[in-house]
Amino acid sequence: MSDKKIAVIGGGIAGASIALYLSEIGLKIDLFEKSTSLVNGPPICHLHAGGNLYREIPDEQCITLLEESIEALRLYPDSIDYRPTVIAVPKHDAGQPLDLLPRLTLLQNEYQKLIDKDSNNKVLGEVSEYYRLVELEELQHLATLDEQAVPKTADQWLIPFAKHTDLSLLKFPVVLVQEFGWNVFRLGATAALSLEKNANCQIHLNSKVTKLTQQSDKWQLGYTEGDVEDEHEFDYVINAAGFKTGEIDDLAGFHRDRLVEFKAAYVTHWQGTGGFWPEVIIHGTRGTPQGMAQFTPYPGNLVQLHGMTKDITLFKDGLVENTNNSSQPQLDAKFLRKIDTGWLAQEIETRGQLAIEHISQYIPAFKDATVAGKPLFGAQQIPGEDANLRAAGVSFEANNYARCEIVKASSVLSSADAITEKLCELGFVSSDKLGARLFPITHSLDDQVITERSELYTEQRGYPIALAYRNMKGVDSES
Repeated sequence: MSDKKIAVIGGGIAGASIALYLSEIGLKIDLFEKSTSLVNGPPICHLHAGGNLYREIPDEQCITLLEESIEALRLYPDSIDYRPTVIAVPKHDAGQPLDLLPRLTLLQNEYQKLIDKDSNNKVLGEVSEYYRLVELEELQHLATLDEQAVPKTADQWLIPFAKHTDLSLLKFPVVLVQEFGWNVFRLGATAALSLEKNANCQIHLNSKVTKLTQQSDKWQLGYTEGDVEDEHEFDYVINAAGFKTGEIDDLAGFHRDRLVEFKAAYVTHWQGTGGFWPEVIIHGTRGTPQGMAQFTPYPGNLVQLHGMTKDITLFKDGLVENTNNSSQPQLDAKFLRKIDTGWLAQEIETRGQLAIEHISQYIPAFKDATVAGKPLFGAQQIPGEDANLRAAGVSFEANNYARCEIVKASSVLSSADAITEKLCELGFVSSDKLGARLFPITHSLDDQVITERSELYTEQRGYPIALAYRNMKGVDSES
């Protein structure tokens, strides 16, 4: 075991996963998180196994998202909602459904290559079923069938969509694709439970890093843990502070251009229609009144909504860039107030109702949904100057300093690989640890234990407990 000490700053999905990865290959890690629990950041609900939600990104990023999503699914299988996604293009949109076909075919072929490389990568079902084009006539037939409480086939998943969506508003075909859901509460529970059982990782909650200076070849890291100030020495620093990454860069004396965007998703309650739905994506132009609509079902008749308009998920002045004097973009005080102290009740109701109206234009029965509590929200960093960037990883500075700059949570393992490669070059860890995918502690966790911790996190953070469950788990007792 290496005697080198590594500090990971930030306990979001990036920091927690990198700490987990490095501690399980034998490195000594101290993880610093300013909140009371791990993985408490921007809303995560979708495993981007291909990135088909984002028409505007290049195919190369989609291939990267496919590879990274498969890796993330293998690491955190108990946090995945195993249900497909329907992607549709409305008639008012300039795009055409078949515009996605070349990308879908490319991703299907890439999925086969990944399986050929490692049969354990077969986690999205059969390659031949990665995507399916569905014409209007087929949906009209499915609309005559009974919904299934627990769908088991592609046809059964499509029935509620076919029955209750206003098909006259859509272009055809629509796409059914194996892009699954990702439960942020179960993800945080899995990471926390794994790290708590690993003697190589020391977790510091309620800990804010206040000092980061280098003396000789060591980093001096000062922090406050509650009311106590302390300082430790480290051989390597990994900045995984999420939207606060620029603040840590400033402490360390490094400059990096980046954007920060504040976004929110809305938790609603809907009695539903008798069957469990797929996720539904209705494409639209980002930032316009007809921006993409996203309908993400959970147990307990809960639905999480995104509407990529400035009145719902996006916010006027919610995208900011850094200045020449600092690596940290400065969000307006109204966004920091939401992050630090919470939302006003009127804000929650107003934006939540707008989200309901946005999706109910396509699913009319959804107009009866109600706002179920505070949004899932947070600020997301985007390295560089391209607000459409969706696949990003790690950058390095001299003096044993790395920053993890993921945009999508599925990028965590490729980021950990890049950091491990750098640590191998420095002699911190042997080369046989490169690409390790064993995670014996993580994969030994019991599903019920993960569920119990997830329930605790939903309660602590003020969300409905049904968000702790995957697919149909807990529905009977919580509906």
